[in-house]
Amino acid sequence: MAYDVLFGVVLTFGAGMLAQWVAWRLRLPAIVLLFAMGLLFGPVLGWLHPSETLGHAFRPLVSMLVALIVFEGGMVLDIRQLREAGQGVARLTMVALPINWILGALAAHYVAHLEWGTSFLFGAIIVVTGPTVILPLLRSAKLHPRVAAFLRWEAIVNDPLGAILAAVVMQIMLLHVDLHKQLFFVHTLPDMLVAGAISVAAGILPAYLLRYLFTRDLMPELLKVPVMVTLALVIFEACTLAMEGAGLIAVTVFGMMLTNLHIPGLNELKRTKESLVVLMVSVLFILLTADLHRAVLARLSIPILLLTLVVLFVVRPLCIFLATLGTSISWQERIFVGWIAPRGIVAAAVAGAAGIKLSEAGYASADLVMPAVFCVIAVTMICHGFSLGPLARRLHLTLSNEPALVILGGNSWSIDLAACLNEEKVPVLVVDTTAQELMPAARRGVPVLKAELLSAAGQEALEERPADYLIATTGDAIYNGMVCGHMAPHMGRERVYQVSPGVARLDLYRGLSRDARGKVLGEPGWNYTFFDTLFSRGWRFVSATVTEATLDLFDREENRLDLLIVRRGTGIFIQSAEDRARTMPVVGDLVISMKAPEVRDPAADAKEEPELRAET
Repeated sequence: MAYDVLFGVVLTFGAGMLAQWVAWRLRLPAIVLLFAMGLLFGPVLGWLHPSETLGHAFRPLVSMLVALIVFEGGMVLDIRQLREAGQGVARLTMVALPINWILGALAAHYVAHLEWGTSFLFGAIIVVTGPTVILPLLRSAKLHPRVAAFLRWEAIVNDPLGAILAAVVMQIMLLHVDLHKQLFFVHTLPDMLVAGAISVAAGILPAYLLRYLFTRDLMPELLKVPVMVTLALVIFEACTLAMEGAGLIAVTVFGMMLTNLHIPGLNELKRTKESLVVLMVSVLFILLTADLHRAVLARLSIPILLLTLVVLFVVRPLCIFLATLGTSISWQERIFVGWIAPRGIVAAAVAGAAGIKLSEAGYASADLVMPAVFCVIAVTMICHGFSLGPLARRLHLTLSNEPALVILGGNSWSIDLAACLNEEKVPVLVVDTTAQELMPAARRGVPVLKAELLSAAGQEALEERPADYLIATTGDAIYNGMVCGHMAPHMGRERVYQVSPGVARLDLYRGLSRDARGKVLGEPGWNYTFFDTLFSRGWRFVSATVTEATLDLFDREENRLDLLIVRRGTGIFIQSAEDRARTMPVVGDLVISMKAPEVRDPAADAKEEPELRAET
């Protein structure tokens, strides 16, 4: 028994992380790979039997992990994004949900021939578009902020609402409401309303308590994440005891309140939780998929497959169309949101528990709930996971399909670099805190952004632009390092660069900490003064496409500094002395170099310093 548990844990964690890495490397939806691994290790090979191995602890473990994932999802719900998204979010959460429920129930009854009670339960379960699926997909897609907000808010808000709706339907079916109407309306319904109000309060009050403790230095940094996680679990369990599904509402409100109270230092805690959530999502998907019995898969039939197709191509699109009538949502956004609706962990967990209870209560078609929901989950994850990016690009709802560079600092040579990239149609953005420094770039047609990247407003403004790499080029080495350190968790530590702060400051022990700065642009001696002096002497940035004839000239030609390699559709490789392996161009790459003037003015040379010295 102990060996089985250990083997299952190691296999699940290892396979989950392997799937995440392969998905990142190959730019595939990680959810699809996790789903496939769960099927392989469970029903196909029979290596994993989570519910049998863990026994009664399996369902509580799943519920706990789902609660933490929903809590982390609540922490990305910023009220400011809700205001920017406009009516769309309200329509998708308040109007679309009941329409989706009714249409889903009608489809289940008339297409799959389920009983009316079971049909309404199926309709309640499929209104949930799981944040465990949507959020990882949004992290890898460069959607316009408004469209991303639609999907994010719908998934996170509808998650607990759908669970509660399914719990209410199941409760009505178990009570046989036709015989106990008075019992339902006198006791059950008021209890549900009270439990809902308590769950909202249970999410709000602890958030204010944490803000009090955090802002008054009454909580050590080491305990902040453990306390938040523990408090979320306590809130979830307490509210779940009051009503099934209320715990999900409480933890969503708790996470949302923490974000909107703007507690200092919360961003660092969020990043820690995001890493934990990636691990939890990986484990959950493999466990839940592996726990599917072959008997469930055997009950898949033509009517269930037809029901899935109706849900995808009729129920969801029609629901979104009806819910968004009279709003400012464009037809492209309607098509996109009407198609993208993958179901995830909450739908699977609710279907598993509800199917068993209704089956025991004597409902003939209850055994078909889990196969029907499983089919919807599988098809939506695969279809929507692979089609989200291509469809968004087709409808022009993405920020950019090419790797994009942000240049911090509007000085003469950085603007010349940006203009060179812009002429080659490489997405580039120059950011500075003053409009005066940005005017020369704007005159040359380069996109600009007046913002402070260390502020919340600046970071939000940057999220609305394509941004994959950053080079900090201001004359203040400390400020460059602060911005690189601030942006590293979002872009990746290997994607933020700065001009050298000076050779002495790069000492790994006595110099600036690598965590407090970006990678060095070029060589250690190439500081701000170095580039500024070269520019004043007539050096300019030029671009050249690598051919077979010019391939061997890279980094060897005199009076030329090769700084960037742009590989279309793949990435931007910025040269740095700190790279373990130097990236070499291939035929077809675009190389950006700073090059000396071909014809020099002798009179100007006489006035210049005889030697260019970099700061040491």
